[in-house]
Amino acid sequence: MPTNEKEYNGYLFDQLSAIERIERCLKNGGEKAAMEEIEILKKEINRKLYQQPPVRAE
Repeated sequence: MPTNEKEYNGYLFDQLSAIERIERCLKNGGEKAAMEEIEILKKEINRKLYQQPPVRAE
């Protein structure tokens, strides 16, 4: 969960960027290009989602 407004805004900007990338693909390359872009975005999200948490120095 977002811990503060700045972090939450970062999530919203990431989502907006993803939508803009898909829209650009639809305009320039059509449905197939948009589907390919969606697959790339899914891979990027999964890398972030399943990355190991940072090691804390204590």
